[in-house]
Amino acid sequence: MSQTRRGFVKSASLAALASAASPYWFAPSSLAAPFRSPNERPILGCIGTGSRWGAVGPAAMNFSDCAAVCDVDANHAGRGREVALKKQSQPAAERTVDVYEDYRKILDRPEIDVVTIVTPDHWHSKIAIEAMRAGKDVYCEKPLTLTIEEGKQIRKVLEETGRVFQVGTQQRSEMGLRFLHAVAMVREGRIGELQTVTVAIGGAPSSGEIPVVDVPAGLNWEKWLGQAPLTEYRHKGNGRGNSRCHYEFRWWYEYSGGKMTDWGAHHVDIAAWAFDLSDTGPVKVEPVMAEHPVPLKDGMPTDPSQYNTATKFHVTATFENGAVLHIRDRAQDLGFDNGLMLEGSEGRIFVNRGKLTGTAVDDLKQNPLKEETLTALYKGKQPGNHMKNFFECIGDRTQPISDVHTHHRAMTVCHLSNIAIRLNRTLEWNPQTEQIVNDPEAALWQAREQRKGYEIEA
Repeated sequence: MSQTRRGFVKSASLAALASAASPYWFAPSSLAAPFRSPNERPILGCIGTGSRWGAVGPAAMNFSDCAAVCDVDANHAGRGREVALKKQSQPAAERTVDVYEDYRKILDRPEIDVVTIVTPDHWHSKIAIEAMRAGKDVYCEKPLTLTIEEGKQIRKVLEETGRVFQVGTQQRSEMGLRFLHAVAMVREGRIGELQTVTVAIGGAPSSGEIPVVDVPAGLNWEKWLGQAPLTEYRHKGNGRGNSRCHYEFRWWYEYSGGKMTDWGAHHVDIAAWAFDLSDTGPVKVEPVMAEHPVPLKDGMPTDPSQYNTATKFHVTATFENGAVLHIRDRAQDLGFDNGLMLEGSEGRIFVNRGKLTGTAVDDLKQNPLKEETLTALYKGKQPGNHMKNFFECIGDRTQPISDVHTHHRAMTVCHLSNIAIRLNRTLEWNPQTEQIVNDPEAALWQAREQRKGYEIEA
């Protein structure tokens, strides 16, 4: 870290969170910032300041001071600067927050210790890799990658640089610790041997035809596209509306993976955690059914005018021990639409962001979870706040609760599922070599073509 720091300010909101963190066994006693001295407070750079950054950026500023923001949309960047100025701990006369369009300006500043990356998915890997190479610790929104190969690249660079890297899958830390408790119950054998997990993550919306319109003032559309192919800007409706850009990037395979990666990054991650798959993966991924809003040819959308990610789907991933993961848009036949059903040899539990239910959950009142089980799952640190965990790990140079390695393995399942439904065939996967086997055409989908000038170099 740099030797010069800005002033320190405590976040009252974190103390409020501590008292409500867990209804089951454990409420963190303190969520004070892990940096005790003002001279230890890190300097932050924020890359991407759109809607989701409104939660990520201010949370990071509870533990650091923001020196610069960056966005290819000048309107987003300007709003980000105003938020950052209001959050700064030093007197108004001393506050400065620089604004850039090019994220490399932030990476070039040696005094910046840590960056948040809250861009569309197709930009995550390139920026994260370059940030680590520039000596920055990284907090990156989920899903971390657009392809399996990108996950391997990020993992490689992380190992080479030794940076601290947190992925924004907050379900491991927050939401009343419901997901952490669900996984802990599995670890303690409360439902016997875990055999099947079904996740319902919703389907992407359809849009109908979206017309070509002029690029809005302040948006650098060519830079927003980055590695993705050049294409015309499209938008319809008032306000956010339907678009190829900003929040709606999620519904285009060129920039994202639809709900398979948008919500799959959350629920499939928890399923992989429960199955204890941090160093392995499935051996077979089978598309049971899928519907797309536009026709696909050889897996590629044929209509550039409307959303193209799957609106309905059901995929099964089978593991070496016979365990099965079902990934569905809905699971109404099981009585739920969003969440995870974990089924063991001796019972089952359901968990989502609002509830944790099942006989094993009821039994916690008489037989609480062991504290050591939860602390072990949370890598020896105190659960309760995802961003705090990141900055604690910056302090002791350990990897956070949502680390690159486990996230890459979970996202591999999501990426394989998307490949399977796009090509409409079962895939065989070698989790040791991390390669699709016996299908050379499908194996090509582990990476993507990158537009010249925007290639990822790892």
